[in-house]
Amino acid sequence: MTSRHLIAGNWKMNLQTTLGTELADTLAEYARTAGHIDMLICPPTTLLASIWGRIACSSLRLGGQDCHAKISGAHTGEISAAMLRDVGCSHVIVGHSERRTNNGEDDLTVRAKAEAAQAAGLVTIVCVGETMAERDTGNARMVVERQLRGSLPNVSNAAKTVVAYEPVWAIGTGKTATLCDIAEMHGHIRRVLCDLMETGAEVRILYGGSVKPENSMEILAAAEVSGALVGGASLKAKDFIAIAESVPK
Repeated sequence: MTSRHLIAGNWKMNLQTTLGTELADTLAEYARTAGHIDMLICPPTTLLASIWGRIACSSLRLGGQDCHAKISGAHTGEISAAMLRDVGCSHVIVGHSERRTNNGEDDLTVRAKAEAAQAAGLVTIVCVGETMAERDTGNARMVVERQLRGSLPNVSNAAKTVVAYEPVWAIGTGKTATLCDIAEMHGHIRRVLCDLMETGAEVRILYGGSVKPENSMEILAAAEVSGALVGGASLKAKDFIAIAESVPK
């Protein structure tokens, strides 16, 4: 497992210019002294350019929340991986459960986006996770493995790939998987990654799903957890920094 943790904040459809840039400024200042981790924020598309202009000289990294599989064309409302790269992004999230559920994105769609992102030079954060019904029927590991095998690019490596395990039933609900559940699933993901790619042992595996300061220390110390994809708690500098501070040093 890679030794350096990644703490990523997914702002989703939140914050406008004033509050967004203020939050980015605060996090960029903290990131200057947080040499033990990598920090990433994924603001709404409308904020990417203005935030990049303020954090470009810091170690805080910038990411997109999604991208289209095509380089350009008649795709109203979409954004390409190259466009994200053009405004300073180094990472992009693909396959988030909200996209899979609300937009009907399947594994093949997620793979196409991941391939486009990696071709544009972006690190892809590929999200996987089961629903409560799938967990209750004992199919959680099978579902996550299917998503991994279907969503990851055919040719990939650890430098361009991050996996985020987000149990769907824990996203934005306040519920969190048990430490045993997290360690077990992350271990399973690691085994699948090692089967799929030579550098599978080096891929970061993030946990996401109601990560907050109150539970982050235990989660980030769990086996095969190499960071967190944080939702609501990433919108407050105090909470996001507290999560970053809980990374084992």
